[in-house]
Amino acid sequence: MTTHSTPVNLTEALASFDEVYSPRIVARMNDYDVRIAHTLGDHIWHVHEDTDEFFLVLDGRFDIALRDADGKETTVELAKGDTFVVPGGTEHKPSSSGGSILMFEPSGTASTGDRHEGEIPDHVDSTTGHALN
Repeated sequence: MTTHSTPVNLTEALASFDEVYSPRIVARMNDYDVRIAHTLGDHIWHVHEDTDEFFLVLDGRFDIALRDADGKETTVELAKGDTFVVPGGTEHKPSSSGGSILMFEPSGTASTGDRHEGEIPDHVDSTTGHALN
């Protein structure tokens, strides 16, 4: 993917696709992708061993369950305009009653992490991001 030479309108970009948990790359900065995605339902428990993951809620609600090394779970509840960083090596499971998010991740980072728990459901796209059409 090449860097866009014109601005990308996020509202228009989000309107160009319907799939949930199927991120589109809207920009690339240094070695990072800026990705957007629609969210609805549960993602899967997964972990990115060596990288943090930045989330910005563009619309709706987006929750992130976190699991510590002892197996204790907590949930961070995010609303439109909220940001949160999941530290590298932290198991997490996003869920949403519907909305959209923006993420910063190193290029090539899989949306289902370096490892994940259980089968990947049909509504979760295991990808390193799709080009924005």
